[in-house]
Amino acid sequence: MKLNNVTLSYGKKVVAQGINAELLPGELVCLVGRNGVGKSTLIRHILNMGEGISVEDTPSTREGRGGVIPKLISVVLTDRIDIDNMTVRDVVAMGRMPYTGFFGRLNADDRAIVDASMHTLCIDQFAERHINTLSDGERQKVIIAKALAQQTPYILLDEPTAFLDHPSKVSTMQLLSRLCKEQNKAILISTHDLEVSLPHCDKVWHMADGTLKEIAPEDFPIDSL
Repeated sequence: MKLNNVTLSYGKKVVAQGINAELLPGELVCLVGRNGVGKSTLIRHILNMGEGISVEDTPSTREGRGGVIPKLISVVLTDRIDIDNMTVRDVVAMGRMPYTGFFGRLNADDRAIVDASMHTLCIDQFAERHINTLSDGERQKVIIAKALAQQTPYILLDEPTAFLDHPSKVSTMQLLSRLCKEQNKAILISTHDLEVSLPHCDKVWHMADGTLKEIAPEDFPIDSL
């Protein structure tokens, strides 16, 4: 995925411009910056494949991209989704929606992918539990498993460790790092949890003063934000 001279706007206000960067398979990239610099706006711009975003051979027109984006990019947001009456398996199976057609029926291959995604996240042992009975850390694993079941080469996460206790923050970052390496995923994380995130990432994208700079994790001063 390449970002080519991207401009970000919030309403009529330009919050960043001239953004050039590349997200490669097998990389875990941390997107950092102070509140209000445009991190979430950049996540949404990439998710919508806005102007300046190129992914492999994706058609350049919005009509052409419409059915392609959900098979290229999955997203995990901070906001809690009202899915409390669903089981863990039901939620993870939602990741197959780009492939199941109008009626959303899972075939044997879809069910195998759902099972494998739950196993990867170590949540298969409570697959039939309602998601509202889980801890915040377990619930986050379910949402990540849903993104994994979507089978996209790119995963975007907006503050995935927010609201988690410290052990859950660490285990989540370890898990994402492992997914990058074992499944060759390209993962972009917007985060404020620098002490937890930086040891596990391959690159830092630092947004400040209306632009983005790529910095090696070991060279990024944690106290600069």
